[in-house]
Amino acid sequence: MTIETTDTSRSSSAPALPLAAGVWEIEPFHSAVNFSIRHLGISKVRGRFADVRAELVVGERAEDSSVTATIALASIDTGNKDRDAHVVASDLLDVEKRPTMTFRSTRIAGADEEWVMEGALTIGEVSRPVTLAVEFGGVEGFPGQERRHAGFEATGEIRRSDFGLDFAPGLLGEVVKIQLDMQFLEPVAEQ
Repeated sequence: MTIETTDTSRSSSAPALPLAAGVWEIEPFHSAVNFSIRHLGISKVRGRFADVRAELVVGERAEDSSVTATIALASIDTGNKDRDAHVVASDLLDVEKRPTMTFRSTRIAGADEEWVMEGALTIGEVSRPVTLAVEFGGVEGFPGQERRHAGFEATGEIRRSDFGLDFAPGLLGEVVKIQLDMQFLEPVAEQ
């Protein structure tokens, strides 16, 4: 089965994305949630979140498909343990109060390699709409495994103040750029 971007009100249909219908699990060893933020307005601090759970549910059509992800905020890694400890503390991210960040897609559209995914990002008790530009890398087998891998790169940005994370103005930039490199494993074929 495939995801299709067919509009039944028109006579033409868009190319299909070759993904089997079902639940595609994240392949954690080849997936990454990365970010960058300006520091003092003159350079960028880059980091990643190590603890990510996600799944891609592929339906008959793109509009029947969805992505959900949960990220443990305490798993932040900026390459500096002291900085990471400060970022998760109560005066910044406050992971005691906001342990996770979740994303739930609300719309997926596109064709070939270029897609757009809209959804709601929730940090703590605050949810805001987010749009990600998604590049579909393709589907390939992996030596020694029966299940195929599907690869995606997604990029977007959020504003910290939209989520009540307006600490350290001037020290940290307002905009956080997001880059996701994700691989998902094909559903297990039913016997």
